[in-house]
Amino acid sequence: MSENRNFWKNSRRVYRLLIVICTLALVSGILIFYINRDAQGEPEADGTEYTKFEDEEPNRIENGIHVRTGFIDAPGLQETVNNCTNCHSAKLVIQNRMNAERWHATIRWMQETQNLWPLGDNEDIIVDYLVTNYPPQNKGRREGLENLDWYELKP
Repeated sequence: MSENRNFWKNSRRVYRLLIVICTLALVSGILIFYINRDAQGEPEADGTEYTKFEDEEPNRIENGIHVRTGFIDAPGLQETVNNCTNCHSAKLVIQNRMNAERWHATIRWMQETQNLWPLGDNEDIIVDYLVTNYPPQNKGRREGLENLDWYELKP
């Protein structure tokens, strides 16, 4: 029986020693974590100059152009930006140069098939803006190729 008691006494000593070691490791780990975090909190003054970024107005106009979208500054610009650029890139709107009838038809199509909300009074303002600033262009066909030096393919 004494051997059994000695075994339990020794195992309790080992158990207590393990608890002390684990507690010390945990406390030292927490201390190291907080010491390192405080040291990394503020950058050292090494003479590096940093550029301060100033957030510019996103709806600013430069040289008659709305910078964010590329639309021409004219009456109806804000309505066009608010209603068209939610779903499209402004470049897509600019490249589709149409007359008033085709713009109205396109808007109807988007309302029927693409879930475009009712524009109400803004529809005429938007269409007038687009027709005035981005009217249809007569592109015509590409010019014929001239002065080409053709060669024969060998079979």
